[in-house]
Amino acid sequence: MALTKFNFNSFDLTTSAGTGLGFNASANGFATATGGSEVLIKTLTASTSSTLSFVNGSSDVVLDNTYPLYLFKFINIHAGTDDANFQVDFSDDGGSSYDTNKTTMSYRAKNAEDDSTEAHEYRANADQTAATYQTLAENLDTDNDSNGNGELFLFNPSSTTFTKHFFCRFTSYQNSEAGNQEQITGGYINETGAINAVLFRFHSGNIDSGTIKLYGIKDS
Repeated sequence: MALTKFNFNSFDLTTSAGTGLGFNASANGFATATGGSEVLIKTLTASTSSTLSFVNGSSDVVLDNTYPLYLFKFINIHAGTDDANFQVDFSDDGGSSYDTNKTTMSYRAKNAEDDSTEAHEYRANADQTAATYQTLAENLDTDNDSNGNGELFLFNPSSTTFTKHFFCRFTSYQNSEAGNQEQITGGYINETGAINAVLFRFHSGNIDSGTIKLYGIKDS
């Protein structure tokens, strides 16, 4: 027997970003469904850019106590020079300076395409107890396949009582060994002032291309 019809009152196809397609019979039609926990705040796209920065109150950026958690997503980040390290720093003065004290640690795993090189290593050169830029990914190159993707979580940046923790996971192609590498970095910003600006860069050269998206994460 063929199925000719089915009955329903409503459905909701909602994405993790909090939007989707819904149908409500009482409303006589389709509508955008709301829900989820991620709220897109700002998208920045690099084009031979020296830096990409998100400053609270500038260009519709929200980076305050509106959300307890913020998420930065890195999409196809591509270096303008070879052997470049992708980095982040934070500001508590609206982006006038990026020199917050941090205590961090970093680990990296890598594997060559031909399985000739495997490594799991603590990256002593990427951890720090200083007010310098924090490396999130090492040794990106200018080849077309040498791009990187990942995400960084920033917890409760507006707190003036506690240190502010962050956690990053970044995966990229390393041309020198023709394989994948994944770097995990975590730590805290050892400042009592509220963090209200975040800047990304390569330690050498420009961000040739790529996109960074900032999301606010709701409590529920």
